[in-house]
Parts: sequence; C-alpha cells; structure tokens
Amino acid sequence: MMKRMMTATALALSLLAAQANEKTFQSPDGTMAITVSDEGGRPTYQVSLNGTTFIERSPLGVRMNYADLTQGLALKDCKIGTVKDEYAIKTIKQSHVSYEATEAVCQFEKQGKQALDVIFRVTGRDVAYRYKIYGQNKDHFSGNVEGEASSFVLPQGTTTFLCPQVKPMGGFARTYPSYETSYTWDDQTGKNGWGQGYTFPCLFKTPAGWVIISETGTDANYVGCALLNDGGNKYSIGFPQKEEMDGWGTPSASVALPALTPWRTMTLGTTLAPIVETTVANDLVQPKYKASKAYTYGKGTWSWIIRMDGSCNYKEQKEYIDFAAALGYRSVLVDAHWDTAIGHDRVAELSRYAQSKGVGLFLWYNSNGSWNDAPQGPRHKMDRSSVRRQEMKWMQQNGILGIKVDFFGGDKQPMMQLYEDILTDANEFGLQCIFHGCTLPRGWERMYPNYVASEAVLASENLSFGQGACDAEAKNGCTHVFIRNTVASMDFGGSALNKRYSTGNDRGTYRRTSDVYALATAVLFQSSVQHFALAPNNLTDAPAWAIDFMKRVPTTWDEVRFIDGYPGRYAIIARRAGSTWYVAGINAEKQPLKKTIQLPMFAKDTQLTVYADDAKYASDPTLAGSVKQVKQNKKQQMTINIPENGGLLIVGDI
Repeated sequence: MMKRMMTATALALSLLAAQANEKTFQSPDGTMAITVSDEGGRPTYQVSLNGTTFIERSPLGVRMNYADLTQGLALKDCKIGTVKDEYAIKTIKQSHVSYEATEAVCQFEKQGKQALDVIFRVTGRDVAYRYKIYGQNKDHFSGNVEGEASSFVLPQGTTTFLCPQVKPMGGFARTYPSYETSYTWDDQTGKNGWGQGYTFPCLFKTPAGWVIISETGTDANYVGCALLNDGGNKYSIGFPQKEEMDGWGTPSASVALPALTPWRTMTLGTTLAPIVETTVANDLVQPKYKASKAYTYGKGTWSWIIRMDGSCNYKEQKEYIDFAAALGYRSVLVDAHWDTAIGHDRVAELSRYAQSKGVGLFLWYNSNGSWNDAPQGPRHKMDRSSVRRQEMKWMQQNGILGIKVDFFGGDKQPMMQLYEDILTDANEFGLQCIFHGCTLPRGWERMYPNYVASEAVLASENLSFGQGACDAEAKNGCTHVFIRNTVASMDFGGSALNKRYSTGNDRGTYRRTSDVYALATAVLFQSSVQHFALAPNNLTDAPAWAIDFMKRVPTTWDEVRFIDGYPGRYAIIARRAGSTWYVAGINAEKQPLKKTIQLPMFAKDTQLTVYADDAKYASDPTLAGSVKQVKQNKKQQMTINIPENGGLLIVGDI
C-alpha cells in the first residue's frame, strides 16, 4: 500500500513538472535571455548572457499575511513589449540617458485567481524585476509583505565581494546599522556575513564574469532589504531586523493593494565595464515631485574631518568660508554642535557673510527620534513635521543651501518614510539633502530632485579615527569604485592633502596615500556635491599643482567609462565633463601597477596633462608627485606606472 502511495505521489509530481509553463524573452539586442517557469508551482527565473548562465534557476514570490505567494502558483502568460525612456540628470554618473529595455509582465495565478505579476526589465547589461501584488477579492485593498522568496543562485566557482550587515543597536550611541563595515574580497560563497547577511550592493565574480546585485525604487511604501545566504550559492532577499529602531515598527512592509514592490537589480558583464557604467538604479524610477528651484552643485570644504568637534565655532567656520572663497568653492559644511557652539543667530550671520563671499552653507542635523542615543545637536529638529518645517523655513530665510542629516535608525518602513518626509519638506523650502549614518540610496537621485548623496560606506571620518583605516585607504578606495559608488552617489568626504589628520598637520593619524591619489579620488568618487577634506594650510603647504587641480575638478559628469581594475587591487576609470576627459587611477597592491592602457577618447597628438607619482613613492612617501605635458600616441595608448598607495591622472580635451 505504501509503495503504491509513493508511486502515485511521484506520478503526480511528474505530471505537475510536465505541465510546467516556461517563457523565455530577451533583451532588445538579443544578448541577455531570461527564462521564467512555474515548475512545481514555484515561480523561478534564470539569466544568461551570450548563452552563458550567470544566474541559475532562482526562486521568486512574496509571503503575504493573507497568502503564501511563493508556491502553488501557475504561470498564465508573459506579456512582452519594449520600454523606452530618455532623461537628463546632473547628479549621477551620466548626464543624459537613453534607455531601452524589454519588459515582460509574467502573470501568476493561485487557485485560479490573479495573485502576482513579476515585471521584468532586460537590457544588454541589466536585469531587474519587481512584483505587482493583488488582493484576494474586489474588496481587498491592504496587506503586509512579510518576506520574499526572491533569490539569486550563483554558479559554482563564484567568489564574493561583500559588506556584512551588523546587528542593530550596537556601535557608537547604539546607531547601528549604518552600512559602514569593511568588505571581504574574493571570498567563498556559503557565508552569511556576521550572521545578518550583507548590505547592498553585492558584487560577485562568476566563472564567466561579474554580477552586481542591488535594489532600487525603495520609498515610504516598503522596507530597505539586505541579502542573506543559506549556506550555499543562493542569496535571498532579507527584510530588516526586528531590533532596528530600538524595536519600534515591524520588519514587514504595509502596502495598499494592488502593490508594486521595489526593483531587484542585476548588472552583468564579462568585464567590470557594465557595472561601472550602468545607470539602472535611476533608469527604473521616476521623479516623485518637481524641483522647487533650479538646484546647483559643486565643491565645498568642511572643518570637522581635520579639526574635529572643536572646530565648530564662529571663528573657524568663518576661516573655512574664506578658504572656500579662495578656492572658488560653492559651499562650506558646518558640522555637528553648531546649535550650541555657535547658535542660530550667529549661524544666520555666518550665512550672510558666506553669501557675501559667493559661498553658501550646508548645516548638519541629527535625525533624532527614539531610535538611538546619538547626542550631537541639533537634535529633535528633523523627526517631526511641524518642527522640521519651521526649522527649514528659518534656513530658507537665511539662504542656507542644504542639510546633512545623520544617525538614522535602520531600514524599517517608518525610517524609509522619514527619509521621504525630510526630502519632500526640504524641497518645498529649496534645500538639498545629504544623508550620513544611513541606508543605501536606491534611485533617489531621480526620485527626489533635491537629493544629493549618502554616506552608506566606510567613509573618510574613519581615516581620522584610526590608523588602520589610513593603512587600508587605497584598498578600500579600489573597492568603492566597483561596488558602492556604482549604484548611487557616495558622500565620502575625502581627498585630503594634509599628511596628518590634525589642525597643525603635525599629529593624529598618518595618511599613507599620495597627493596624486587624493586628486584621483576626486574623480573616482562620484557625488554632485563634494565636501573635500582640504584645510586652509593646504594653500601654502600642498603642491601648487595639486591645489590648482582641486580648484578645477568638476563634481558633475556627462559620461563614465571603465578602463581597467580589480576590486581591492587597483582602479582606473574615465569621466567626461563637457569636452574634457579625466582618466583617474589608484593602486593598492604591494607591487607597482605597470600597464599599457587604451585611451580611445583621445585622438592622436592630443595634448594631455599627466599627474603621476614617483615610481619609488611606496618606499619613500616624502617623494612628491609631478605634472607634465605629453602627446597621445597614434595607438591611443599610454604606459603607466602607479606605486602602492599612489595615483594617476590624465586630463585632455576632445
């Protein structure tokens, strides 16, 4: 009897598999193919590039509080069409984007009822999908998304470049998580970080090439997610930890039905070029409101990174305003404690003085609320609408350019609501927003026109906090170029020309990287507003050619190209602003980076300005860099030699 039952079960499963529906569709250029299936009642997808599998068959679906939409589903149809878009934007890596993708809306039913659409967008380098979730009947208009089956199964032999998620309510003043941990490089699959998975974006090296996985379009209607590992090659979407925000709010997402979730994105390539050059995070979203004014961008200074908390006084902030004016910079960031150390009335006076010099102010704020113990002020100005709007009105009346809001509380839906509320209110008062101690931005440059950038990385402050960060600066710099900064603007706050992180340039941690390295990262690290770690003494103690470059380097770009590199080892990319190309390279390896690189953007005999380090810099950091003029050769090549912790810049017009 038991044998007959087992045979019947096997037969039923065999019939179900035989009846499985499967649909395949391709990118407009035919290079990327997606196969969607409902085998066994469980929706899956698979991704191949030029016939090679990059993502193996991986689960799809969501778990709702009213139904499990990860199993018992039947694929009814995939409606396939083409989506085209064109947009101009100043705040990302490319100023004008023409987007064309295959769109496939794959419809799944459960027990004969419409349950879930999986909406795919596919280009020659990007794959993205999101869900449209339906209610059970015509009167069902709300629900909770309790989790997703959404996964990414990588091929055997894949290695990882990942940033571990931390447990909440730890670290300084219980401010974790904040996307500020160090990466692992070329690690094996099958790990789950420190037990909580990994923060986006997540980079993988497969036997055939590279894949970076992230998400975009996250707003007040959902939660920020992470990537979890089950011990094998499958990485799955994970929701926030329940302890985030000191336990306030649930890890689930409350949605109105039908609901559209954020996009899960994958960028694939045989080289890192598609990953460096992708604009997928902004291709898939639309502005949520119009800009209240024509926002401007540019360079700035800030005292805190070199002089720390004690510099937040009227005299030194005025000194930095004069410094910014001497450099031709747009702004000064006045950091924490200004409310008590300077006061609102004198900050208004500082703002008037700055404006008389052609400079504006960004002001630091604590995000506040009950989610951590961060003591820095101003506090309790950003977490409630009435107080926030009153403060923003004061800023508008006093000509403040923008705000830097710090110490957020995690990725739960109430925190995503706070980001959106701050941005929306700030736009009404003509203020730009930078976030620190925060989540990864997910398409926010296009969604929120007054959004500038976020930290969400182990940024420059750590160079001042400990020598270990200085020793690893180049390795981390060669990582951010290929991971964090590929998906969104990154407020790093670097490019220091001080040899040491202190007011007198004579104590504190030692900078291991060269001056040319500092200049190169001003190009490599992308953000439309850059507050560089320069100090007034650099006008006299830094090389004149370095200061001259830092006066002229753009912060908005028209185009980006991958030249060469490997995460954590070395990075060479090119950015174009108008008719000028800037090729920037840095090296973290022990041995000098000796290569011949192709520079097809420069025609034969183009006059190039080359900033380079002495080949012996690694053994003698007192050796200064130099600048010289060369002509492009007929092969459009250049042989380079970048020492450990050194840099390279090639600048020329087309």
